[in-house]
Amino acid sequence: MHEDLKIGYKAFLSDGADSIGVIRDLSRDKVVIYVENAGDFTISRASVVAVHSQKAILDRAQLDHEFLQAVDHAHDREDPRLVG
Repeated sequence: MHEDLKIGYKAFLSDGADSIGVIRDLSRDKVVIYVENAGDFTISRASVVAVHSQKAILDRAQLDHEFLQAVDHAHDREDPRLVG
């Protein structure tokens, strides 16, 4: 299922949502994702439930609290006046 997963793909918690990070490294069982404002996190490769269009879709239920906290604050430093 994950044969298409590649370094550089963006990570998402659901299709159509904002990107939460980028794939920085891969192994047989682990994926390293860089989350803006928080750094690198290693998650189980089993947490990746779909890969398409250079996107990795993650299963929120399989992610730990620390990772989800980082994701919740990934865009905190963005200037809302520049979004548009």
